Amino acid sequence: MSTANCLPQLVIGSLGGTVCMQVESAGEGVTPSLSGEALLASLPQLQGLARISAETLQLLPSASLTFIQLLEVLQWADTQVTQGAHGVVLTQGTDTLEEVAYFLDLLWPHDVPLVLTGAMRSADQAGADGPANLLAAVQVALAAESHGRGALVVINDQVHAALNVRKADSLALEAFTSSHLGPEGLLIEGRVCYLKAPRLRCTLPVPQRLDHRVALLEASLSADTVLLEEVAGLGYEGLVIAGFGAGHVSRDWARCLGQISLRLPVVIATRAGAGTTASRTYGFKGGEVDLQRRGARMAGFLCPRKCRVLLWVLIGCGMEGELERQLQVQGLAHSLNS
Repeated sequence: MSTANCLPQLVIGSLGGTVCMQVESAGEGVTPSLSGEALLASLPQLQGLARISAETLQLLPSASLTFIQLLEVLQWADTQVTQGAHGVVLTQGTDTLEEVAYFLDLLWPHDVPLVLTGAMRSADQAGADGPANLLAAVQVALAAESHGRGALVVINDQVHAALNVRKADSLALEAFTSSHLGPEGLLIEGRVCYLKAPRLRCTLPVPQRLDHRVALLEASLSADTVLLEEVAGLGYEGLVIAGFGAGHVSRDWARCLGQISLRLPVVIATRAGAGTTASRTYGFKGGEVDLQRRGARMAGFLCPRKCRVLLWVLIGCGMEGELERQLQVQGLAHSLNS
């Protein structure tokens, strides 16, 4: 048996994003153009680590990815594992990296690592970070210690859990962070060093309904209720509010949300970049105590964007009744009754 045949099998799926972008026409800016195969060819160091194949699944900026496309990616990744892959790496844009990773983590049933990475600099930019991030992602995906950790984000030599990671800076190389808890691990001299034990995971079924919609609105100073009042009538089946502070809205919004919660699930998260919603501290109209009494659920540490992802998956599975329990599991949320 040849040495190559003894190496583990790993697959790379490219979805697009800055990591595969370059200038096609002068003065027009960068666009996705490099295939997964081209990304693989740019890193000969990978060939000694595993039997690696690459496939271009999409060539999109990540803002244009859809839930339906991600379910196709999930099915593709599942097939790779069934066929013997020891790890799966996805490259994509960083704009929605935290949401995509969380979406896939909710549905990933395997112990085999699913690792996502991207880049903050385009492929033809001086000091491009894409190759280093891809190499690190492969190293993490091949590490035995990565098994059972679900979907991971590897970027800037840090390993982040999909549940906790967020993009905290629009352009900086060190754009990603895990609020409060810090990264799951670090890449040190080509090896992954985990700082935490794997968390207990509880995956959800793959949604069978795909045509439902969940709205996300942010509370802001002196905002009217015109858009809010139209949510249910427009056919949305769930609503997430990025609330002030620990999960608050104006008294007018509170009144409106009370009516909406009679028709569809309403989740209140915090619009702050870190921290949790409260459950029993503020009793004014629009505070979290008042909102819960009107039928809303509090998100805990789960950010508004990930709340929307979770609610979309639950509705698609017909598991809306599990919302409060999932918020307790995913966001460590508390309620008036807990």
